[in-house]
Amino acid sequence: MANDVSSTGRPVRRPVFGLPIYILAGIVLLGSALFYYMQYISKRPVAETALTTEGRAYVGNLKLSDVKLKATESYLKQTVVEVEGKIGNAGERTLEIVEIYCIFYDTYGQVVFRKRIPIVSARMGGLKPGETRSFRLPFDEIPQSWNQSMPQLVIAGLKFS
Repeated sequence: MANDVSSTGRPVRRPVFGLPIYILAGIVLLGSALFYYMQYISKRPVAETALTTEGRAYVGNLKLSDVKLKATESYLKQTVVEVEGKIGNAGERTLEIVEIYCIFYDTYGQVVFRKRIPIVSARMGGLKPGETRSFRLPFDEIPQSWNQSMPQLVIAGLKFS
């Protein structure tokens, strides 16, 4: 009890909360901030690459080949549809970004799902003239009403280097 009294004879007040409580509060606060930041990032609109007049004229130089449709089952017993293929650049310009629309239809020819996806990006190293690059596009959110046929692939945007 000698430690509980100061040299003036008054009792020493000890903090009610210790260091572990402050550490725990800091972790909870940091975790909450990270969670809300991730929610913000996922809802933020992605800047789409435009298909300019110059890009429309260049589209004829892009060749999709070996395109095939494949379905696999994920670990969660969910069907994942994949479109695999190759894109070639027969033109004279280097492309930094190529985005396509994958359009899925039902048996009546109505669009049931449409998604814009990059198949070439700056992170992948772009697509140089004469170069061919493979792509793989996985989809796990296609509606059941889909007609099980190859989706329509349409060039949606280009960005030149």
